Amino acid sequence: MQTPFKLSLITALTLASGLVSAQQVVKIGHVGPLSGAIAHLGKDNENGARLAIEELNAKGVKIGGKAVKFELVAEDDAADPKQGTAAAQKLVDSKVNGVIGHLNSGTTIPASKIYSDAGIPQISPSATNPKYTRNGFKTAFRVVADDVHLGGTLGRYAVNTLKGKSIAVIDDRTAYGQGVADEFKKAAIAAGGKVVGHEFTTDKASDFMAILTTLKAKNPDVVFFGGMDAVGGPMLRQMKSLGINAKFMGGDGICTTELVKLAGDAMADGQVVCAEAGGVDGNLKKGMDDFGVRYKKRFNDDVKLYAPYVYDAVNTMVDAMVRAGSADPAKYLPALAQANYKGITGTIAFDQKGDIKNGALTLYTFKGGKRDQIAVVR
Repeated sequence: MQTPFKLSLITALTLASGLVSAQQVVKIGHVGPLSGAIAHLGKDNENGARLAIEELNAKGVKIGGKAVKFELVAEDDAADPKQGTAAAQKLVDSKVNGVIGHLNSGTTIPASKIYSDAGIPQISPSATNPKYTRNGFKTAFRVVADDVHLGGTLGRYAVNTLKGKSIAVIDDRTAYGQGVADEFKKAAIAAGGKVVGHEFTTDKASDFMAILTTLKAKNPDVVFFGGMDAVGGPMLRQMKSLGINAKFMGGDGICTTELVKLAGDAMADGQVVCAEAGGVDGNLKKGMDDFGVRYKKRFNDDVKLYAPYVYDAVNTMVDAMVRAGSADPAKYLPALAQANYKGITGTIAFDQKGDIKNGALTLYTFKGGKRDQIAVVR
């Protein structure tokens, strides 16, 4: 015979179980490199998504009048296109409601077709190659400016501000590295600069002595590198060992606090000039600073690069679900295309291609081992 206490406990557990089952689970996929040379950036992105999910769940968001629980489904693409498409298919098979990612253009672009075929909305927080949003996929969006803007701005800066007379270019042959280097080169030449050489490496390389020796003979005063910090840091060390004292420029891939550790004492104050897609100034700074504090408290680490943009991407996607009254991808996709979300990184609205409107760029250098902001440009 069961006691009244046991009966009431069973009843309470049954009711609790019913509430849980009645609560809709909304799966948000995230993909980034959690292994390999730039795993620190992939983890930074994932942390941004995790913080957004946890805060949304704490708020008790409702979609279509029903309480929902958001669940982060995280995958590792190791910055490898093949692993990226495998991760994308895995998320599709898991029936995620939307995807935030990938980090790299080289993984984002091939994965975007898989999401498009499945009708699943995708927001990249950091892929900057123009091709990503030029394939005509209605499911593809990004919250940062692309390489046409980023590379072009750096190319003009190299000639007009740094007064570069002899410019060398190196890229790692990835979709990102090649794309940003080509745009830099075009803009530098258009501004009246002279490109004296264009060399190539890979995103896995660690020895650059041959290409740097070739470029040293051309006496460059600016070296632009299209690639990531894991390669850029060692490259700076080898430039110093060869006595190449040129300005070292690059896109967001090298524009990280990690570059300081990777380059060590090879980086002189003001030597590196880089641009990060995104950036805030004026009254937006407080929101970004507050995010940094919350991030540090949750993960016991500082923001590396794109965590704030991942955070905004998650919230922009959920805002579309709330406005549409549904987490069904087919139903909230039109609302996402009409986004006008006030995020910590600024207002997020998309053009016809899925690119962010009025995207910002931030120019940085490094002094005393720390990033030093030069300007925010749009």
